[in-house]
Amino acid sequence: MPEPIRVRGSVAVPDAELVWRFSRSSGPGGQHVNTSDTQVELRYDLAASAALPQVWKDRALERLAGRLVDGRVLVVRASEHRSQWRNREVAAARLAALLGEATAPPPKARRATKPSRGMVESRLRNKRHRSELKQGRGRQASE
Repeated sequence: MPEPIRVRGSVAVPDAELVWRFSRSSGPGGQHVNTSDTQVELRYDLAASAALPQVWKDRALERLAGRLVDGRVLVVRASEHRSQWRNREVAAARLAALLGEATAPPPKARRATKPSRGMVESRLRNKRHRSELKQGRGRQASE
């Protein structure tokens, strides 16, 4: 029995919620390519899933909206390897990465700060010094 796909922490997508489809991969492969279905398509109905907490599910539906088929099903394909088993592993890893990224909490809001008075004065003092230094490099006026 295949193991569930870990999303984040203890949350995992059970194999019962995944739909696997196999087809022939394109590209070279000789006679083997005509007889084996090595391309893997992994479908996950995100909207109907009971594995994810509702907050995560809403967040993922919003963030993955452009990738979802019919606004609810996430589809991942893999056909890089000549082995169906390796393609299955790649597709599962991609799905886990997508879900992990999509369900991550939003980053903390940046708190605006302003530089201290001493830092502002120091910066202006350095600018004045640099300006005077550069002005002194010009041609000297003949007297």
